[in-house]
Amino acid sequence: MINKLKVGIVGGTGMVGQRFVALLENHPWFEVTSIAASANSAGKTYEEATQGRWKLSTPMPDSVKNIIVKDASQVENVASDVDFIFCAVAMKKDEIRALEEAYAKTGTPVVSNNSAHRWTPDVPMVIPEINPGHLEIIEYQRKRLGTSTGFIAVKPNCSIQSYVPALHALKEFEPTNVVACTYQAISGAGKSFKDWPEMIDNVIPYIGGEEEKSEQE
Repeated sequence: MINKLKVGIVGGTGMVGQRFVALLENHPWFEVTSIAASANSAGKTYEEATQGRWKLSTPMPDSVKNIIVKDASQVENVASDVDFIFCAVAMKKDEIRALEEAYAKTGTPVVSNNSAHRWTPDVPMVIPEINPGHLEIIEYQRKRLGTSTGFIAVKPNCSIQSYVPALHALKEFEPTNVVACTYQAISGAGKSFKDWPEMIDNVIPYIGGEEEKSEQE
């Protein structure tokens, strides 16, 4: 692909945002050209904004170090120079829903790592290899949001991602019951052992709401 899509990462200074940055380095389709975060990080280079907070074991890509971080709440400014947005913000769910819809209304596609829109009826939650047909609902979402090109699509809960592909492969055998047991890393909550030292050699035996999320999704 000669002309890469210009990508903005909203929530780019957090752990998931940093992972987006790392994964998209040298990607054949996408080029990170914009990073947005809180007002506290706005105006700084990405390297400055994440100083002492870079959580990945791999080094920060040189291509993003000097990108000036924008204020994620300044939607038009962030969306104006990108083709596509990946969103991974740490906010209240109603605030996330409003923010993502504001970006979509600018005509910008938004793929969200957040859970806020996972149960919104006209927002597709997709594992591309399994249910790409669900993207057809975007037509109705666009009518609701009043846009012809923008949309929101979301990824499922991290637990679902791990075992649903295996279940899908078994679908033709028509299993009637499945017992799923998941073990989740603290990184799923945007934490590390440095942030949460109490979790070293430790485990939380029960996380409320996880079973219900898996069933509904």
